Amino acid sequence: MINIKNVSFRYEEGETYNLKNINLHIEPGECVLLCGKSGCGKTTVTKVVNGLIPHFTTGHLVGKVISAGMDVGNAQMYELSSKIGSVFQNPKSQFFNIDSDSELAFGLENKGADPKYIRERVIDTVKDLEIDKLIGRNIFSMSGGEKQAMAFASIYTMDPDIYVLDEPSANLDKKTTKILKKQLEKVKMLGKTILIAEHRLYYLTELIDKAVYMKNGEIVRIFNREEFLALSDEERIKMGLRKIREVIPKHSKTEVSSKSTLVVSELSYINNKNHILKDVSFSAVEGEIIGVLGNNGVGKTTLMRCLAGLIKESKGTIKLNGKSLSQKQRNKACYMIMQDVNHQLFAESVWNECKLSTKEVEDEDILSVLKEFNLDIYKEKHPMVLSGGQKQRLAIATGLLVDKKILIFDEPTSGLDYENMSVVSKMIKKLSKENHIIFIVTHDMEFLELTCHRIITNYN
Repeated sequence: MINIKNVSFRYEEGETYNLKNINLHIEPGECVLLCGKSGCGKTTVTKVVNGLIPHFTTGHLVGKVISAGMDVGNAQMYELSSKIGSVFQNPKSQFFNIDSDSELAFGLENKGADPKYIRERVIDTVKDLEIDKLIGRNIFSMSGGEKQAMAFASIYTMDPDIYVLDEPSANLDKKTTKILKKQLEKVKMLGKTILIAEHRLYYLTELIDKAVYMKNGEIVRIFNREEFLALSDEERIKMGLRKIREVIPKHSKTEVSSKSTLVVSELSYINNKNHILKDVSFSAVEGEIIGVLGNNGVGKTTLMRCLAGLIKESKGTIKLNGKSLSQKQRNKACYMIMQDVNHQLFAESVWNECKLSTKEVEDEDILSVLKEFNLDIYKEKHPMVLSGGQKQRLAIATGLLVDKKILIFDEPTSGLDYENMSVVSKMIKKLSKENHIIFIVTHDMEFLELTCHRIITNYN
C-alpha cells in the first residue's frame, strides 16, 4: 500500500538532508507509528507519502514513493487526494469553509459526488465519529481540539484508503483522545492503512502494528508492537520518547485565599450571549505552577486571555498584591505563549525573534536560552522553516526572556518529544524559583505530573 524506496530529501532553503535513504514498506491495513525526537523527519515522511512533497513543497528529492498504487512523483494531486487523506499538525491550514457542515461535504462536492450520497455520508460520519456537538458551528470559533476532530471527520467523509496523520492528539483532551482512538480503531477495522507521526504514544499501543523510530532523518529501527511495548523506561527515555502507558496525575485543586499574591474573583465572560466563563474564582501565590485543565472548548484559553488582558471580562475582579488591575495593567503584568505559536512569531530570524521579545535582554542570555532548547544552531534561520516542535520551543524561549510577573503557557508541549518536554519543565521550575506565577493550560498529563503544583478546573 505504501512503499518508500531509497528516498532522500532536503528542503529548498536547507543545506542538509532532512531524510536520508529512507526505505519503508507498509502493507494494506497496517497501522504504523512514526516516532522520534522533534525534527527527526517524521513530518517530512508524511509529506512524501501524501504528495505534498514534491507537488507543493519544493526541494531536492531522490528515490521513489508508491502510495495507494500510485507513483507519488508522477501522479496528479487530485488522484492522490482521492485515495490518501491527511490530517495536519495545524488543522486550520486544511479547512476550506467557515462552517462545519460545508467542510464535511466539501471533499465529496469537489469530486462531483451525488448530492444524496453526500448527505448520507455526512450523516454517517457524524454518527460514526460522535461529533454531534461540532455540527452547525463556525469552525474558527472552535477550540484547537475541536478543530483537530473536525479535520479528521472531513477526511473520514471522503473514505480514503490511506490515512496520514501528523500529531493528531497534540491539542486533544483525554476524552477527545479516546474518541480519536475509537476513530482510528474504526478505520483500521475497515481495512484502511494508517501512517501516524506522534509524540503522545499511550493511546496508540493497542492499535499499531509496528513503530518506525527515526533519528536525524534516518530510520534507525523498525519495531513490531510487542518489541515496542517491551522497551524499558531507560531505553525509551534515551530514545527521546514519551511514556507508553497513560499517566493519571494526582493534584489538588486551587483554593481561593485573600492572602494570595494573585486573586481572581467571580470572573465571567459572555460572547454572543453565551457564557464562556461564569463566576470563576481562584488564587495563587508567588512561585506556584498551576495547571489549567478541562475538556476542549470549556473556556481554558478564554480564561487565560482574560487574565492576560487580551480580552475584556464581562464582570469580576483580578487583583495582584491587593491592587485591582485594569485590562491594560494585566497586559503589562502578564505574558502569554499561545497555543498556535505561528500567531506570535514575527521576526526574520530565530535570534531576532528573541531580541523582539524584550529590549533589555543581553545577547548572552539569548544564547543561553537557545542552547537550553537546542535552537542555537538555527539562530539565523527564519522561524517559519522550523518544525512544529522547534517553533513551539522558540515561542517558549521568548516567553522565558521577558521579565513579567505572570507567565501563561497554552499547551506548551504540543509537538514536543520527551527530551524537550523535560527541558521546558526544568525551565518553568526555574522561573518558579524566581517567584513568577505560572499558569499552564495543558492536556499533557505526563507534563502536568512532572511540572505543576496544583490545578484549576470547572469554569461554568
